[in-house]
Amino acid sequence: MTDTRPGLKPRQLLARLRDIMATHELAQVRLDRIVRLIAEDLAAEVCSFYVRRAGDLLELFANVGFKEQAVHFTRLRVGEGVVGDIAAHARPLALSDAQSHPKFVFRPETGEELYHSLMGVPILRGGRVIGVLVVQNKTFRRYLDEDVETLQTVAMVLAEMVAGGELIGKAELLPADGNALLPLRLEGVRFNGGIAIGTAVLHEPQVAVDRMVATDIGHEHARLHQAVADMHGALDALFRKGDLQGAGEHREVIETYRMIAEDAGWLSRIDEAINGGLTAEAAVQKVQSDIRARMSQVQDAYLKERIHDFEDLAHRLLRHLLGEDGKAAQGELPTDAVIVARNMGPAQLLDYDRAKVRGLVLEEGTATSHVAIIARALDIPVIGHVRDVLGRIENGDPVIVDGDRGQVFIRPGEDIQLAFAENLKAIARQRDAYADLKDLPAVTLDGQRIDLLVNVGLLAELEHVERFGADGVGLYRTEVPFMVRSDFPTVPEQAQFYGRVLDQAHGRPVVFRTLDVGGDKVLPYWQTADEENPAMGWRAIRISLDRPAMLRQQLRALLRAGAGRDLYVMFPMIADVAEFSAARDLLDMELDRERRLGATLPAAVQVGAMLEVPSLAFQLPALLKQVDFLSIGSNDLMQFLFACDRGNPRLSERYDMLSPPVLNFLGSVAEQCAAVGKPFSLCGEMASRPLEAMTLIGLGFRRLSVVPATVWPVKAMIRSLRAAPLADYLADLRQSTQRSLRERLKAFARDHGVVLPP
Repeated sequence: MTDTRPGLKPRQLLARLRDIMATHELAQVRLDRIVRLIAEDLAAEVCSFYVRRAGDLLELFANVGFKEQAVHFTRLRVGEGVVGDIAAHARPLALSDAQSHPKFVFRPETGEELYHSLMGVPILRGGRVIGVLVVQNKTFRRYLDEDVETLQTVAMVLAEMVAGGELIGKAELLPADGNALLPLRLEGVRFNGGIAIGTAVLHEPQVAVDRMVATDIGHEHARLHQAVADMHGALDALFRKGDLQGAGEHREVIETYRMIAEDAGWLSRIDEAINGGLTAEAAVQKVQSDIRARMSQVQDAYLKERIHDFEDLAHRLLRHLLGEDGKAAQGELPTDAVIVARNMGPAQLLDYDRAKVRGLVLEEGTATSHVAIIARALDIPVIGHVRDVLGRIENGDPVIVDGDRGQVFIRPGEDIQLAFAENLKAIARQRDAYADLKDLPAVTLDGQRIDLLVNVGLLAELEHVERFGADGVGLYRTEVPFMVRSDFPTVPEQAQFYGRVLDQAHGRPVVFRTLDVGGDKVLPYWQTADEENPAMGWRAIRISLDRPAMLRQQLRALLRAGAGRDLYVMFPMIADVAEFSAARDLLDMELDRERRLGATLPAAVQVGAMLEVPSLAFQLPALLKQVDFLSIGSNDLMQFLFACDRGNPRLSERYDMLSPPVLNFLGSVAEQCAAVGKPFSLCGEMASRPLEAMTLIGLGFRRLSVVPATVWPVKAMIRSLRAAPLADYLADLRQSTQRSLRERLKAFARDHGVVLPP
């Protein structure tokens, strides 16, 4: 009687594979034996083993069933034919009639016209396709899910044979990426500003797994569960590190990461792979390769980011299984390390000695990824979306990270190194000089008082209000706590959080922007449809008005947090007055509700709108009758004015904020607000740059909300400026037809002794 216990058949196959791979025969001889064994075990007439070679070619390396001359002769491009399609999409295919598939191509040297059904799986290593394993039959066979799973398990074992360099050189498995000797400048996207000069340290968490096939399934399960327990203990110790103590969104990131580490579905899939005959470490590696291959097809930004948390945990778990300390950071770290990675989870960054890490460069990621949030809390400059950086840089290369401009200089020349070193020294000297400004007012030489507030989205950043002597918070981004959670926070949870924000502001005003999600800011617990242009799609106030219960809950929490205190609420991305009116009606409903319940209300509630969508400017007189204040969000406003994606490095320098169209737009808004006595401010990145901030003052702005680290440079500029002559100068300059007025404004600053950073 045949034994049909689950997992027994693949375990028997793996045991026979292990015996073949343990011999001292040449790799090609072993491979030829392996394809015959697979064909026999799966009752297939053909078994083909393709290896991915340089130039994205799939070469037939071993085969049983085809004509002999096809081996090492038949080649397909990735994406060509059914085999190429499997490689291109990193997913298995099981076809009862492969010849009717639209991707099918016939190669006469193989003789495969006799075969109809086909089952193929990608051979994955670290989430990258390095080959394809295929079986075929003459009949119109329907392959079972168990057959696909068996072939995937076998492919996992064979991946080590390819990756080990036994068939082709290891260098051929890597992308070909430019000259490794010449200086190089790469463009990326700013995730956190600042400059770092240091030595490249490639984040290489890949772990070599030598033992693939299990001999004792029960023992492997026990090893896995012990390693999981050890990993959890090590993570608890890691997160107790002193440099991340205290409240803040980085703590919520850590809690979310801890929940992922305990994910029952992830761990059960590893247990299933062990049941299939793999060792615990091989099972972890298989599940992780499957997840990465599957998630590479997903467009959702949040889900893409979570893959890096799982990868972090997989590598950490592998190290515990192999008796290592579980850390990704291995070896001695240089004192000026710049970590370079495809991406990473938050705990992997914490593995590195914070005192030695100067910067972080990522091939992927987003500004709201968990690792970016942790890096900001640690004040580490971060650049993301630096294409192919891992293929163009070596361990130990000198590197410069210009986080402010989103540029990475690899092996920079001596002149560039000296220039950035001098820049760092000048910044340090100026920072020391700026420290004396903390308790001085932001007043121009001709007596114009400027309110300097800060933009923040983390509780940890609120300490900057006191540290830099800011007048308050001009923009608190409430969406960040929502984005790092696995479910929607309750009203009490939100109220408690907003109360902590107000407490830490110590009586200074805090302007809470209601949820600005959608676009590139995705909540993990929402199913959202793909949009061709998400920045201009279903986001911010549009979502809130379509889901009024969500907005009402947030407003209710804000009212409770602001009990007895002044409360400032601002609605984002208002496109017309009707949207603001609808949002304010919901706030009034919540005020009435709290009043009926006898709750303590805020001492005063001020309600404002963000002007980010140009259409609102054409309804400004009507809007100003309803709002208590107006705040211009220059980041979105600029990309909408110029139809220019601000996240596209190719366009980042194409349009200048200091151009006549922008100055005329902002000047008109300032004049209309001043005429009716409504407070107005600007809270985008434009206000954080001293030259741009100087220009805003000349246009009539007296309230600026800036990035915390720029409070002192902007204040130094203000205290050296006379506003009246600048206003007169701008009145003429706004009539210009030049593309940019930047150089002329710099000249004005030089001529009038205005202090600007080097």
